Amino acid sequence: MNNLIYQRVLYILKKYSTRDPFVLLNALGAVTVYSDSFTSLKGYCAILNRISYAVINAKLPDEEKRIAAGHEAAHLVLHKNEIRKSPTGALRDFSFFNNNASHLEFEANSFLADFLISDDSVTETRKDNPDGDFFSYAADLSVPPQLYAFKLNSMQRRGMDVENPVGLEAGFLRRV
Repeated sequence: MNNLIYQRVLYILKKYSTRDPFVLLNALGAVTVYSDSFTSLKGYCAILNRISYAVINAKLPDEEKRIAAGHEAAHLVLHKNEIRKSPTGALRDFSFFNNNASHLEFEANSFLADFLISDDSVTETRKDNPDGDFFSYAADLSVPPQLYAFKLNSMQRRGMDVENPVGLEAGFLRRV
C-alpha cells in the first residue's frame, strides 16, 4: 500500500505543483476553517452537502497547524469514501502518528510524510550533515521527528538504503 500512497503523492505534487498543505486544501476545493473551541482535538475533515471541510484547531502553533492541514488534506485525498460513509460525515484527529491508530491514520501519515518531505531533501540533509543524527535531521527538515520516521519508513519500503533508528511511534501531538 505504501507504494500506492507514494505514487498518489507524486501525482498530487505534479498536478498541483505544491508541498504546502494549505495550498493543497485550496486546490482540492476544501474550505479551511480554524476553530478555537477545541480542547484536545487537533482537527478534522468532513464532507457536508458535497463540500469538503478541513477544520484546524486555532490554538495550535503554526507548525502544528501545517501538520494538521496536511494530515486532513491526506484524508481528503485518500479517504473520501470513508468520510462520506462516516455517520457524522467526518474524520476527527485527537493525535497524529499513533501506532495504535487505524489504517486510515497510518495511510494519512504516510501520505503527509511523502508530501511534505522529498526523498532528495532527506538525502541532501544527510549528505550536508554527515555527523548529524535522527533528531538533527528532522530539525534540519523542519518536521517533527515522528513525521521524519514515517518518511524514512516510506523510503525503506520503496527499497531505498536509509536507516530508521526509531519506530513509527505516535502521540507527540496529543497535547494542545
